[in-house]
Parts: sequence; C-alpha cells; structure tokens
Amino acid sequence: MSTLDRIDTEIAVIGAGLMGSATAWELARRGHAVTLVEAYDIGHRHGSSHGTSRIHRRAYADPEYVRLTGLAGEGWRELENDTGTPLLRVTGGVDLGAGRDPEGIARVLAGAGVPHELLAPGAAAERWPFMRFEGPVLHHPEAGTVDADAAVAAMARRAAELGAGVITGVRFTGADSLPGGRVRLRTEGPEITAATVVVAAGPWLPELAGRLGVPVGPLPLRVTQQQVFHFRSRDPEARWPVFVHTDGPQIYGLPSGGDGGPLPAVKVAQHDAGTPVAAATRDGVVDPASRAVVTTHVRRWLPGLDPDPVAEATCLYTNTPDEDFVLDRVGPFVIASPCSGHGAKFTPVIGRMAADLALGRTVPHPRFTLRRFT
Repeated sequence: MSTLDRIDTEIAVIGAGLMGSATAWELARRGHAVTLVEAYDIGHRHGSSHGTSRIHRRAYADPEYVRLTGLAGEGWRELENDTGTPLLRVTGGVDLGAGRDPEGIARVLAGAGVPHELLAPGAAAERWPFMRFEGPVLHHPEAGTVDADAAVAAMARRAAELGAGVITGVRFTGADSLPGGRVRLRTEGPEITAATVVVAAGPWLPELAGRLGVPVGPLPLRVTQQQVFHFRSRDPEARWPVFVHTDGPQIYGLPSGGDGGPLPAVKVAQHDAGTPVAAATRDGVVDPASRAVVTTHVRRWLPGLDPDPVAEATCLYTNTPDEDFVLDRVGPFVIASPCSGHGAKFTPVIGRMAADLALGRTVPHPRFTLRRFT
C-alpha cells in the first residue's frame, strides 16, 4: 500500500544514476514492485552519471571484463529497443602507448573472439591522419560512445511506465530493521518499507553506508574529482574513434556529443589523476595542472584538434584499490558501486546483476564482493 507519507514496496533503489536507474528498469520489466529514490532530479550533475558521451569499449587486458563488455553491448541494444532511445554510437576504438600494451590486449581479445587488428604506426596514421602514432596500435571496431544523460532519462522513464515508483528530491537519512526481515527507510519525504534495498549512490555511497543500520564491512572507496576537456576538431568531417593512450599519463578521448558545444569536438581527459574529495563538499573547480597535462597531450599527439579547450567540466570517480567493482549483498542490502572510472559502459549488465542479487537469484560475483577487502 502507498500513501503520501508511506510507501510499501518489494524493492527500493537508492540513487537514480546510471546503475540505480538500470536496476529499477530491469526489476520493473520483470514485473516486480520497485521504488526508485533520488535526492535530486533525474539527470542531475551532482554524481557520476551525467554527460552526453562516455566510452564503450571491449579492449581490456582482463578476460572477465571483456566478457562483461559483450553482455553490456547486447544490453545497450536491448535498452534502446525497449525505450525507443538511441544510446550507443559505434565509432571504433584505438589503444596505444607503451604503458597500454596493445599487443597484450590483442591476445586477450583474440581469446575471446572479439574482432580487432594490430596496426603499425604508419598504417594507423593513414586511417586516422588527425592523430600521431608511435609503436603498435590496437583497433577494435565495436567501441563507441554512450549518451549517459539520455540513458538515465530513458531508464527512469521506462521504469515508471512499467509501474515503478520514481521519487525525486527526497534524501535518504537512515534505515531500520523491521520484523520479518523488512527494512524501513527514513527519508526527508515518505517513509519507505521494502524487503530489499539496492544502494546505488555512486560517490555518495561512502557517506550513506553508515546510515544503513547494518554493518556492510570494509568499504575502502576513494572519491576523486576529475577534469574533462573538449577540443574543437579542425576538420568537422573527421570521424574520430574513441582512444586510450598510456605513454606516461593515462589519457582517454572520445567524440564529445553535446557537451562539447554545437560543432564537432573531442573530449579528452586524464584517467589516473584526481583530487580526493567528498561528494557533498567538492568545489567543482577545474584543476589547472590537469588542464596543462591534457593540453600538452593534445598538442603532441592530436594535431587534428585545436589545442585550446572550448569547454571543460569536473566529474567524480569512486575508486576501489583494485579498480574492480563493488556489487555485493549484505543482509537485505545490495551494495552497487561499479566504479573506478570505467563502469558506465557496463550499465545494462550491472542493472541485471544487481536485480538478480536483490531477488536472491544469484550469489555475488567473487571479484566484486566486499570481503576481498578484509
């Protein structure tokens, strides 16, 4: 039953970013009663799920992540079909740099049957004349970009159409155990009771974990503020791939989407540096040292870009020490933190995995449990 001040549901999901919205969509389309609770509006910019362009790629040196990227790619197309919203744009991707080990990643992709090719620098330059290359270059054609803003909006909307409750502007403040194993969630709005609660709060998770009312074990999450920069493409007809380039700093790039303005641009950022922050107190000020690193990389390696950024922004990473995800169940709570700066591409498959955990249909993936930190 539900009233204005009390909601009874089967499963509550805290956080309507990419992972929370995906979990709610997955549960709703399976016919389960689910309530999605968001402290801000759908599509807000206070977490890690905003922006028009995120990398989708298969190029991992880890066979398990390669397997999951394949499931995620299928999931994106399924989500597009169900919501009628284009989300995944295929551009192809390149990996390069001595620290990236293109040849090693190629061996992993070969073992998984993922299409790819290794190119010499000259051959790569002929294909992408607006980039510079040294050493072997890995190309895999299934890479592309995902529109995170559109994905969050589509999943939350579709979940509601399928019967989910979607509550926005309501902050979670605490939880209590009830007889029969149910949980009462205290919020700044209605009181919500549920059999299971999925906590998908992104960079807000470290501060929310202590409010759950049950010990969730060690949660060594480190939140950092990152910077992203958008550079105008000198040739508006150039077809830029997504890329990951490790030659010193870990630099990644991808077509900007709307975040780069009305003209074609490329989003370029540094993956391996950030300022430790808390989600509630981040300042949102772009670090000039990061801007210098990225613009230096653009000048040296990306001659097809004007090296002066046309737009810039900050975002948040939630990092684990091993850069693996957290996706575990503790009592009635599912803790979902698919993070460390590479989780967005996995959104549909994480929603499926979190839904299965919430319904008790599976056990946590051993790579993603909390007990690995003990």
